[in-house]
Amino acid sequence: MTVSAEAKVGTEKPATPHGTKKTGTILGASVIAAGTAVGAGMFSLPVANSGVWFTVCLLLMIVVGYIMHSASMYIMEVTLHFPEGSNYDSLAKGTIGNFGRLINGLSVAFLCYVLTYAYISGGSSIITNSLSLFGDASLSPCTASLVFAVVLLAIVLCGTKTVDRVTTVFTGGMLITFLVGLSALIGNASPENLFPPLTLGERMPFAFYTISFLVASFGLQIVVPTVTNYLGLDPKRTGKALVIAILLAGAFYFLWMLAVFGNLPRSDFPAIIAKGGNIGDILAALGNSGVSTHISLALQLFGNMAVATSFLGVSLSLFDYIADLFSFDTTTVIGKAKTVCIAFVPTIILAILFPHGFIAAIGYAGVVLVIFSLLSPIVMVRICRKRNPNLYQVAGGNLRQAMVFGFGILIFIISIFEITGNLPIFR
Repeated sequence: MTVSAEAKVGTEKPATPHGTKKTGTILGASVIAAGTAVGAGMFSLPVANSGVWFTVCLLLMIVVGYIMHSASMYIMEVTLHFPEGSNYDSLAKGTIGNFGRLINGLSVAFLCYVLTYAYISGGSSIITNSLSLFGDASLSPCTASLVFAVVLLAIVLCGTKTVDRVTTVFTGGMLITFLVGLSALIGNASPENLFPPLTLGERMPFAFYTISFLVASFGLQIVVPTVTNYLGLDPKRTGKALVIAILLAGAFYFLWMLAVFGNLPRSDFPAIIAKGGNIGDILAALGNSGVSTHISLALQLFGNMAVATSFLGVSLSLFDYIADLFSFDTTTVIGKAKTVCIAFVPTIILAILFPHGFIAAIGYAGVVLVIFSLLSPIVMVRICRKRNPNLYQVAGGNLRQAMVFGFGILIFIISIFEITGNLPIFR
């Protein structure tokens, strides 16, 4: 693959010839990408979808999942026009200029920081709720946040291959605990709970709120440059990994919604939302619904691993982005230390001071996610195609690009209504 002079603008990294180093596996890249999305989606979706409930939620998931997958493919295409090791900062600087780079960079950084904080908050909630199953054992939310962050950041510092291996192990553990926990919950699911006599008029006012959370739940775009580089800038392998990732995330979401909505009636959710709607609140409500202690423990283990995989994916992306932005040499101890201080110290402090912000943080994530995952990629990919028309191009032509861009505008408008308190929310 050749890289044009225009594509090299803003990067000092030399192109790495294909085949000069061992690349990662499709399975590893898939679980990193899917794991990045699943932690948020698994536990924010029941609260966010309680207004529209099960059937409408599934229809919206299919539509949003396809559009977000399309956006991921466009980000991959843009990454292919740059030398190996390039991340969002280099992509933006080399295509949409310094102003576009600033806007895109702020959105990427804000999203990474918000999601890192959200997962630390969610992780601490699960830890404290899990310890309650063992009698008097307990940790304060602040201490739990610190423990969760420090342990997982140590894994991130070991590099992408270590995150790949750990995420793969966690994903296997998630599958086992997921099947153990959900087999009982799904078997106990009530059709009356899943299909209550609700009219579309009672559901649809909450659809826009649901869509904004679905965007965040399928928000694996943040890790696309990382996995594209990890797979050696190979569009076929990366494309397969992204398809597997979106299908894995969708399968997890479908089964989770079936289990939760089948066991908790819609009328229970105002109380869950009033408590904050954090991960621990959902798991506690399921535990109080009559499931056995073993099933409750399996759900707790699943929750820990699900949030851990998301944290690893997002924090790895944040680490790579900060290193790319400031040109830090992360092969040295000093370079790693500088990157860690800028990337993670602010979010750890925030999580310690405000440990219960999971749902609110996921909601804000949807706002900035629109900019770099739905709007900027379309602009960048059109610039790249004009410069290098013979390189790999995602299928679908102008119609698919217009669909992604138009959806991005819609989500941005919805997000503004949500932030200003003008969006109907089920309470």
